[in-house]
Amino acid sequence: MTVVAAGRPRAPRHGEPGGLHRAGPVAKLLLGFTVTLSVFPLYYLVVAASRSNADIASVPPPLTPGPNLVANVRSAFTEGGMGHALVNSTIVSACVTLGTVAFCTLAGFAFAKLRFRFSGPLLGLTIATMMVPSQLSVIPLYMLMVRLGWADHLQAVILPTLVSAFGVFFMRQYLDEAVPDDLIEAGVLDGASSFGVFRLIVVPLARPAMAVLGMLTFLAAWNDYFWPLVVLSSDNPTVQVALDNLGGGYVPDQSVIMAGTLAGTLPVLVVFLLLGRQIVGGVMAGAVKG
Repeated sequence: MTVVAAGRPRAPRHGEPGGLHRAGPVAKLLLGFTVTLSVFPLYYLVVAASRSNADIASVPPPLTPGPNLVANVRSAFTEGGMGHALVNSTIVSACVTLGTVAFCTLAGFAFAKLRFRFSGPLLGLTIATMMVPSQLSVIPLYMLMVRLGWADHLQAVILPTLVSAFGVFFMRQYLDEAVPDDLIEAGVLDGASSFGVFRLIVVPLARPAMAVLGMLTFLAAWNDYFWPLVVLSSDNPTVQVALDNLGGGYVPDQSVIMAGTLAGTLPVLVVFLLLGRQIVGGVMAGAVKG
């Protein structure tokens, strides 16, 4: 009979209920293989961006970086206007991300915790808009932008995407589980208004979900191609439109296109490094909830 000394409880050992399970050699091998497959496209992007067009077309293709990275990046910025496009995409993605996170969190809080007439039908109507193809609204939306004088301006890309039905539904589902009703009632009894409850109670608890929604929104706004191509000109492009202009020649220089793609990928990696911990925490919190 094993006697356990009084005091701090013993941590569960491997194999016991609640204990950690160590990965075996097969699991480590599969994990390493998966990581290699995931990282290889980014590595080859660097290789292609640092080579010449003839090197990329050679058989077998090169697998080590070459000496032309700086020259190719310079050509992408001078010939394709990548510098201006990066600034435009940063402004658009930042504004869309901040607006979507703020408005969707507010709407999600209202649908999850506030009681008002027609809340159920309004939520159902919001979700139903997700089933309508976005291409159906391109012509009337473009006509509206022209009437407002916003064609070839960044607000024509920003304002139509400041709120998303997915974001409202996502935040509603998260807040419905993550924020106890007793906590909101306590805030109301202390004299807080609805916005005060939202600012002081809901926002701190919703930060993991807000980080996840922010990352997804930033990626969608950064990678959006169709609508900016329609409403913006080649003189005021976003990154995706500028990359299309780089590849528009009779014989596209693939190395320069890859260099521009690499320059357009780096901001996304920086955002993920900044929000990665909160994103993983939000996903894990949703996984263990309930």
